[in-house]
Amino acid sequence: MAKGSFDATDLIAPLMLRIPLGLIFMAHGSQKLLGLFGGKGLTATFASFERDLGIPAIFTLLAIIAEFGGGFGILTGFLTRLSAAGISAVMLVAIYKIHWAHGFFLNMSCLPGRGHGIEYNIALLGMALYLMIAGGGRWCLDRLVFRS
Repeated sequence: MAKGSFDATDLIAPLMLRIPLGLIFMAHGSQKLLGLFGGKGLTATFASFERDLGIPAIFTLLAIIAEFGGGFGILTGFLTRLSAAGISAVMLVAIYKIHWAHGFFLNMSCLPGRGHGIEYNIALLGMALYLMIAGGGRWCLDRLVFRS
């Protein structure tokens, strides 16, 4: 493709990843931070992460910032690569600490006592890694703020 021309795929593809990934992580972050969508809220999240997962408070705080702030960053395309790096780190920890023991597949039947495998986390990790490498695309705040 000639320099200066545009491809519709390049124009839209990153946005089509950013919208769902940003919404998913803002929703999950708001459960932990604000107690929305059936979440526990900040105090209970700190307690359960330490008690149930052995994750110290500082790392819980970083996860909440990565999920809520990173979700907002991904959705708007502001600090896209940094936001995607934070989300990638959260997914790697979730895979290691929670989902690896349950195999690959989701627990589609929601059987009691059986958690979800890693497949969903791998999909989200892949989306985040793409954005970390490629950036937010043409329709992002990064292009307005960090013009080069």
